[in-house]
Amino acid sequence: MSHPRTTHHTEHTITVTAPARRVFDLIVDVGRWPETFSPTVHVEYVDRSRTEERIRIWATANGEVKTWTSRRELDHDHLRVSFRQEVSQPPVAAMGGEWIVEAVDDTRTRVRLLHDFRAVGDDPDNVQWIEQAIDRNSGAELDALRTAAERTGDAEDLTLTFEDTVQVPGGLKDAYAFVNEAGLWPERLPHVARTVLEEDAPGVQTLEMETRSPDGSTHTTRSVRVCFPDERIVYKQLRTPALMTAHIGRWLFEEDADGARITSVHTVVLNKEAIPAVLGPDATVADARAFVQNALSRNSTTTMEHAAAHARGDRT
Repeated sequence: MSHPRTTHHTEHTITVTAPARRVFDLIVDVGRWPETFSPTVHVEYVDRSRTEERIRIWATANGEVKTWTSRRELDHDHLRVSFRQEVSQPPVAAMGGEWIVEAVDDTRTRVRLLHDFRAVGDDPDNVQWIEQAIDRNSGAELDALRTAAERTGDAEDLTLTFEDTVQVPGGLKDAYAFVNEAGLWPERLPHVARTVLEEDAPGVQTLEMETRSPDGSTHTTRSVRVCFPDERIVYKQLRTPALMTAHIGRWLFEEDADGARITSVHTVVLNKEAIPAVLGPDATVADARAFVQNALSRNSTTTMEHAAAHARGDRT
């Protein structure tokens, strides 16, 4: 196969009503990307210093889940972050770019997101696919960056992280298998009415799930799950209930002094505008926080208790 020779360039720009340093810090903090940027499912640091880092990213592109490792150089003085994929996934042969943060004045910032790429085989269809993915993802990321940077007041109250833990008397592998095999959840879990589980690449799953609420109503979510066998499963909901704008989570499987445990961790960003319609005209952000935490904790604890029962050999 011939090596691609043509390098293509794109640029996307947005103006944000926020100080440049605040915007730059959001770009630097990749740990918050899954809750901030809709295409980003999961990010892990491979190596890290103040000015250089390697990160592995799982993200959606044109409806597909892609993963790659990128090197980033962080210029804190000039508010720039350059990036380069180490090994790209087809149809991308190579990709890099730069975030450029420019202060318009003390309260407004211009953000330029540059990409350069080569397509496998210089194939026009591959070029079009990549350009569409860059255009869709860059637009979504810049819009989300603006929303996050401009959010003030009760911004911290709209984001909550919490966890629940259940001890596992049996083997962690069996408990992990229970959570991994979400396609069987309608037969195993009382709050799950229907699931569609797909795994086109090993360890990367898409899960559509219809969940029952205590009042008998149901809602449907769609998630991408990244699975690390017998250790953890991280996920991000691509389709969330109305009360959330983002929901990411982790199932952790760990040995401890008492044997083993499963921990479920949730991070949720609330949709403030939806609170009156969902919970009533007098409901507050505090009410929404309590409602969401109770609902998610109830379902995840039920799942973990059934996983623990499965691990100890109780298949009933």
